Amino acid sequence: MLERLDGVEKRFSVVETLLGHPEVVRDRDAYQKYAREHAELAKIVTVFKRYKQAGKERDDSLVLLRDGDPEIRELARDEVSSLDNERVALEAELKRLLMPKDPNDDKNVLIEIRAGSGGEEAGLFACDLFRMYCRYAEIRAWNMEILSQHPTGVGGLKEVIAMLCGKGAYSRLKYESGTHRVQRVPSTESQGRIHTSAVTVAVLPEAEDVEVLVDPGDLKVDVFRSTGPGGQSVNTTDSAVRITHLPTGLVVTCQDEKSQWKNKAKAMKVLRARLLDRMVFEQNERRSEERKSQVGSGDRSGRIRTYNFPQGRVTDHRIGLTLYKLDSILFGGDVDPIIDELTTFYQAEALENA
Repeated sequence: MLERLDGVEKRFSVVETLLGHPEVVRDRDAYQKYAREHAELAKIVTVFKRYKQAGKERDDSLVLLRDGDPEIRELARDEVSSLDNERVALEAELKRLLMPKDPNDDKNVLIEIRAGSGGEEAGLFACDLFRMYCRYAEIRAWNMEILSQHPTGVGGLKEVIAMLCGKGAYSRLKYESGTHRVQRVPSTESQGRIHTSAVTVAVLPEAEDVEVLVDPGDLKVDVFRSTGPGGQSVNTTDSAVRITHLPTGLVVTCQDEKSQWKNKAKAMKVLRARLLDRMVFEQNERRSEERKSQVGSGDRSGRIRTYNFPQGRVTDHRIGLTLYKLDSILFGGDVDPIIDELTTFYQAEALENA
């Protein structure tokens, strides 16, 4: 590890020099590339410098253990113990920083929310979850664009697909994939009985053209008249688009826009993201039969979280975390504590398996 860290430190000096080079400064793309690399390396170098400094301080304290003054020897023993603990913590942090970074972490994401079991109540909770992610996106200053949505007749959502664009969007949301369960008394329940409903969430990194090459010959594109509420021309022209990817059988439909071309563009975004997700999933499956998951996030079909309204609690079953902050979590304000705990858990798991 120390050899790798020495290499990182040398590379950091090289990049720092390049950032001051006139040719790089004039080349905006090159400058941004080196600036990003500099920022990433700086995190490692800062911790490594403190690790080396702590080692030097420890060596100095070891010399004092042979001092003739008992009080100085006692202080030196305390200092050595403290520095040993600090070095253990710094070494763990360096291992984490040196872990290969998920190449999708900085990408924008497509988030797909679908009502599952529970009828109208599931549709209402799908709407609640969508609002939660929208508010969370606002807090983090991300942009949100709805690509497709299918409302229910009672103010809920059968399905909604949205693009969230912002720094680190995928890294923050990738562990949200799975089944979210809600326990509450529906407004239509006269007996006050608690109902359990389920909503599925899928978080997909946005796919770029260079990552997922789609052969136009593999696509079957159908256009048809939109259904449901819409603008003046939405239901009177063939603007809705359905794209079928013949090799995989994946089907994407988009009808929110009045323009057929806009609907097609949105549908292609969703299709590319789903194809990339399938590729990543299959790669993970080949690497480990025990991890049939989406970028290490646990079984996507399993129940990952329960929102219990009578008790005002949210429980994430993967890590055994329970918070009695249901209202603030659904408002988007207290989502970070859950995401932070999940990130720490899966990073520790990755270190154990490294």
